[in-house]
Amino acid sequence: MRLTVVGCSGSFAGPDSAASCYLVEADDAEGRTWRILLDLGSGALGALQRYADPAAVDAVFFSHLHPDHCLDLCGYYVLRKYHPGGALPPIPVWGPAGVAERMSRAYDLPASHGMTAEFDFHEYDGSVAVGPIAVEPVRVAHPVPAYGLRVTADGHTLAYTGDTGPCPALDVLADGATMLLAEASFREQDVNPEGLHLTGRNAGEAAARNGVPRLVVTHVPPWYDAEERLAEARAAYAGDATAAVPGATYVIP
Repeated sequence: MRLTVVGCSGSFAGPDSAASCYLVEADDAEGRTWRILLDLGSGALGALQRYADPAAVDAVFFSHLHPDHCLDLCGYYVLRKYHPGGALPPIPVWGPAGVAERMSRAYDLPASHGMTAEFDFHEYDGSVAVGPIAVEPVRVAHPVPAYGLRVTADGHTLAYTGDTGPCPALDVLADGATMLLAEASFREQDVNPEGLHLTGRNAGEAAARNGVPRLVVTHVPPWYDAEERLAEARAAYAGDATAAVPGATYVIP
């Protein structure tokens, strides 16, 4: 399994990165490469084209429906509907309840059909298989329905927090994972709202509690320094820790 950081800016696209989007690839026994996206936030569709042909993506999984995690599905709708080679076949899009209606509203489409000719929408209800990749949603703490995603292939698991505040579900998400891709939107020294986001230390503590070998800190807003959030994480975690940057690729394990 390979993870490529397409966009890692928190809350909105920054000068150096699109908002949240992660490309996961894995090969099956016949050598076919399967590709899924974890989120497709503001600006991510443009950046995605550096790393993969958007027509070769097999499924999209949304952690939640805030714009910095889902809004570029609107551009992806145009790409798939009006592709010069002909309309592309629909691919699955998984997300919280109401995902199809939310994306239709975002592009001002009729509720009667929305984007359903371009995407096969599903609401989370247990684990999902896409070729050799299994995706298990775990409900986490956020002001809207939000999920962390456990992505498993060849016996190894990537745990992606999406957006979440500290909560017991973090341990469910990270348990047995090979890598934790954890948001770190808040600074430790500030008085932060509850149930919204993690600090770097929160991310490091979750990785340490669960014995995760590798931590990648992500979703740092443009007004904060990702290296400072990484330093917070390292103060609580002695394992391999890095800060996400666009284009970074990780092989799991």
